[in-house]
Amino acid sequence: MAIIKLSEMKKMDSKSKIEKIKELKLELMKSNVTANKTNAKTKEIKRTIARLITLNTPKDVLKKK
Repeated sequence: MAIIKLSEMKKMDSKSKIEKIKELKLELMKSNVTANKTNAKTKEIKRTIARLITLNTPKDVLKKK
């Protein structure tokens, strides 16, 4: 479930990205309860959350340096 393509992420609006982040964080908590060590599933969930957060930031914030 954690694998979401970049093209699908770009098509989402801001509200749906926030909802997806919440779902993935809940899934991450559930998977961490069952396994003490990180595995491929938790890594993929973390990457997907990071991508969604990055795509959800305003473009003005990213361009300022």
